[in-house]
Amino acid sequence: MSLAEVVSLNIGKPEQVPFQNKDIPTGINKKPAAKPLFLSWVNFEGDGQADLVHHGGRDKAVCVYAYEHYPFWEKELGRTLEYGAFGENLTIRGLLEADVCIGDIFQLGDAVVQVSQPRQPCFKLSVKYGVPDLPVKVQETGYTGFYFRVLQEGTVSASSSLKRLTPHPQGITVSYANQIMHHEKQNEAGIRSILAVDALSASWQAAFLKRLQGIETDTRERLNGFG
Repeated sequence: MSLAEVVSLNIGKPEQVPFQNKDIPTGINKKPAAKPLFLSWVNFEGDGQADLVHHGGRDKAVCVYAYEHYPFWEKELGRTLEYGAFGENLTIRGLLEADVCIGDIFQLGDAVVQVSQPRQPCFKLSVKYGVPDLPVKVQETGYTGFYFRVLQEGTVSASSSLKRLTPHPQGITVSYANQIMHHEKQNEAGIRSILAVDALSASWQAAFLKRLQGIETDTRERLNGFG
C-alpha cells in the first residue's frame, strides 16, 4: 500500500484573461485553499473549469500534479512557481507518472478516487506563462500529471494523504499511456492494451479508437490555442 503526500489543495473559478488580442475564459489560475473542501462527483467546492469539453466532468474531476516536477519547470521558466502552478487541484509528493496506473484507486481524505487518464496540456499554460511552446514541452517531457474520477464523495484537506487502496491489475502507467498517445502513435498493440483498461476515460477511449480507424487525433491545435 503506497502513500503520497498532498502538498497543496488548490481551487479557482474561471476568469477572463487576455490572449491574442481578445479575452478568453480560463480556470487555470488556482490558489491554495485555506480550509478542507468537499469533493463532489465533478469537482471541489469553490472550483470550476471554463472549458468543460477538455477539463472537468466525471472523468476529470480532480487534476493532479507532482511537486517533484516543479524544480525542472522553475529552471525552464526562470521563475519561482507557487502551488497550483499547472492548474492542478492537488499538488502531491511521492507519486509520479511512472508510479501510478490508470484505474488505480486511492483514498483521499474522506473521498475515494480513481485514476482515469493522463492530463493533456492545453494552450492555457501558454496563456498563463507567456511561453507559446510550453504545452508541447509538457507533453514531450511526460511531466503531465493525471486526472481522478470520484468514486465516493467526501471532504479533503491539504493535510490529507493519498493512499492507494487497489492497484489496477493491468498495470498501464500514466507514463506509458503518454508514450503511446504522443510518441508511438502507430503502436497498435500499445493502443489496444490501453483500451483494455476498463477505467480509461471516455475521451481517451474515443481518441484511441479513432486512431485505430486511421483518424489522426493529434492535439496540436488545442496545444496552440486553436482547438
